[in-house]
Amino acid sequence: MSLGSRKQLILRAIIEDYINTAEPVGSRTVSKKYLTDISPATIRNEMADLEDMGYIEQPHTSAGRIPSDKGYRLYVDKLMSQKTINQQDYEFIKNEFLDTIGEIDRLIKHASKLLSGMTKYASIAMAPQFRKTCLKHLQLIKVDSNNILAVIVTDAGIIKNSVLRTETDIEIDALDKISRILNEKLLGLSIEELVRIDFTDPDNGISGYEQIFAKVLPELLQALKYSERAEIYYDGAANLLELPECNDIQKAKDFLNILDENELLFDILNDVSKDTTVIIGKENKVHQLKDCSLITATYSYNGRIIGSIGVLGPTRMKYSKVISIVDCLTQNLNDILTQIIKT
Repeated sequence: MSLGSRKQLILRAIIEDYINTAEPVGSRTVSKKYLTDISPATIRNEMADLEDMGYIEQPHTSAGRIPSDKGYRLYVDKLMSQKTINQQDYEFIKNEFLDTIGEIDRLIKHASKLLSGMTKYASIAMAPQFRKTCLKHLQLIKVDSNNILAVIVTDAGIIKNSVLRTETDIEIDALDKISRILNEKLLGLSIEELVRIDFTDPDNGISGYEQIFAKVLPELLQALKYSERAEIYYDGAANLLELPECNDIQKAKDFLNILDENELLFDILNDVSKDTTVIIGKENKVHQLKDCSLITATYSYNGRIIGSIGVLGPTRMKYSKVISIVDCLTQNLNDILTQIIKT
């Protein structure tokens, strides 16, 4: 059975009414509010076909219909009107970011708060991933006879400090020399590339310092590997509790439990690899999100993805509005990151 233009109009009307009211939609509502030139009887027949095709469902307590995940997917891909964020909201986002220039972690945390405030859903955000950034500067500083402080600065402004333990005392001059060699060899390499470098190559430029490198490098590389996890922020849990879906206590608990699972949020955001993406209900790989929709996007510096953000809500989400906000926010985020990192 094909989905003709009339069925598409009816499906769109059902979805948009349900998004706005959270109430199952009947044929009379569609006829009265959206398609006044089509009789309720005709709409009722078309709705029966849409139900057979899996685009809408009938809750057991109501004669009206609600969209299925399949219906929402068709709506997002083909039926909804693509909104452009209005100038007032655009200026609001831009001005909000201006207050956070210079502090990247604070910027991403603020972006998460801004996203939840504007969408009225929950937001999640991943701070720039250390392993996806490139080395800008590395300095080895002697603390005492058995400890060295490694200060690692990346091009995304991330600073990592790690204490490296050594069994023997290393002179300050030797550490300065090693720092210079490492900076010459590693500048511009991503942390992922750095941990794979073979320092046993005879042409690696460390002649005369092999023993010191042998003591320092294993500790340094181990410290880099332990720094792979990025900070995860979330905001807007209270927004979820305001939704009609959360009148169901169990569903409210499920929503809130998701936001408390840091490992789960990391896995979700770490899997984001392209521009704005909409994942609906059972399309989610994570079973805890089967009743949720997730809209995610990446942010980048110099074309290289370094983190991601997302909006989490029920499948009854205002998709077009949320997508326009996410698109605008990530574009501003990319612009601000470029300003921060160049300074």
